[in-house]
Amino acid sequence: MDIVVFGAGGRAGRQAVAEARRRGHQVTAVVRDPARHRDMADARVVAGDVTDAADVARVATGHDAAISAAVDLTVPPLDFFTASSRALAAGLAKADVRRLVVVGLAPVLPGASGGALMDEPGFPQEYRPFYLGHAAGLAELRTCDLDWAYVAPAGDFDRDGTRTGRYRLAEHGDPASRISYADFAIALLDEIDAPRRHRGTASIAQA
Repeated sequence: MDIVVFGAGGRAGRQAVAEARRRGHQVTAVVRDPARHRDMADARVVAGDVTDAADVARVATGHDAAISAAVDLTVPPLDFFTASSRALAAGLAKADVRRLVVVGLAPVLPGASGGALMDEPGFPQEYRPFYLGHAAGLAELRTCDLDWAYVAPAGDFDRDGTRTGRYRLAEHGDPASRISYADFAIALLDEIDAPRRHRGTASIAQA
């Protein structure tokens, strides 16, 4: 397939590009500044703004599916994730790209109690504005007509972890859980190649 990856310059985005190419897909890697990503020689690297629906449509036209791992820490999280979800919904629809897989955040998904993990007793709150931004972006996805999946690590990423080739679907969020970016990318691409979540969320843990 032809897959467009927004936020391809970050850790999750780079691994998504690598996993897609490993499977033989053609990839367009969307970044803010292509000059900073000349090492991504196995993908077509283009500039694009994930918060601009017209720009999303421009770079996504001709693709079969999209992945968004985009984040901009210079913008308030509520503003960024709301704008990006709206732009992806409108832009991908215009480009006739129906499948979208979004890299999500564990705190907005259900914890062991059934409520949002971020609201469980003892959960760290220093990044709550970031959690709420992600939650707002997910709420926007729920209103769109795309076939989307919101895929998050059950806890957090193991930034030094290596690829094992395995992962499992977790029953709920778990603050102690860790998964490598490379193994998480396998879960992302599985949701492109053989979708299991349609307009829904998934928590991913190390197998």
